[in-house]
Amino acid sequence: MKVILLADIKGVGKKGEVINASDGYARNFLFPKKLAQEATDANLNMLNQKKESERRKKLAEIEEAQRIAEGLKNKEVKITVKSGDSGRLFGSITSKDVAEALNAQHGVNIDKKKIVVETIRQTGSYDVEVKVYPEVSTKIKVVVSDAQ
Repeated sequence: MKVILLADIKGVGKKGEVINASDGYARNFLFPKKLAQEATDANLNMLNQKKESERRKKLAEIEEAQRIAEGLKNKEVKITVKSGDSGRLFGSITSKDVAEALNAQHGVNIDKKKIVVETIRQTGSYDVEVKVYPEVSTKIKVVVSDAQ
């Protein structure tokens, strides 16, 4: 019997897959626990529509991420902090600092978890990677200067 899985089942398949299951397994286990439904033409049509909708939504998210990445490309963020005589900072610049400065200076709200910063402990200029979406990333320039 062909069934559409409504949840991930270990050893059987993932949610949304159409599998062949034995009649007894489907009727006695999968259907009563609402883990699957019978693969009728109507149910298969609904599944295809749902997959197409998810694909369009993901495509729109990727396009939006690419637009944001293009807007961020080659932007420069200036951060002013206290430092010692040799240019060594009192503390360090974190992804949170970069995210706040990016929002304040350019009006772009990026989550701090999407900004990849190696530890910045000296004044100077640094390239920082911003991962806008899993496959979409760009680089921005962070300029750290002394507040005197």
